[in-house]
Amino acid sequence: MSDYFPSEVSAGSDFSARVLLPERPAPLWTVTAFLRGVISIDILSIPDGAAHMLEADASETTTWLPGRYWYELRATDGSDTLTVARGELTMRHDMALQGAGYDGRNHAQRVLDAIEAVIEGRATKDQQSYTINNRQLALTPIKDLLMLRDRYRAELRQKRGKGYGRRIKVVM
Repeated sequence: MSDYFPSEVSAGSDFSARVLLPERPAPLWTVTAFLRGVISIDILSIPDGAAHMLEADASETTTWLPGRYWYELRATDGSDTLTVARGELTMRHDMALQGAGYDGRNHAQRVLDAIEAVIEGRATKDQQSYTINNRQLALTPIKDLLMLRDRYRAELRQKRGKGYGRRIKVVM
């Protein structure tokens, strides 16, 4: 069970979220999830007792494109329509469709890995700049690389430990 609308969804896999809104129970109310980003996705709930089930099977989610999406959950009883939650999620690639050489790292991880590779490669070099045939190359000072490394490490820690969205009761 989770207290949040999922912060990540995998294309190509079944999606199911059981949303509990005691003040807006099914079947008197219906919930629709509107996802907007790379493409538009709408998921209409079906009643499950007093809960709202948001579902899409793998054959449908395989068409969902990866990227950042913003969602809004709206509840309606036919006359009133209310936004009950908003947030952001990441749509992950359908791994079954990815070929050899796929790199699933996010931007922050790719940049951090590149910075660490430069630091590692520079560990045996003393020069900060040099000139050959009137062409000069200046290297980024180690102090700046370490600062950037720490910034990207912090960004990754924050992303790994942070959920998105307003608190609602969701059972996965």
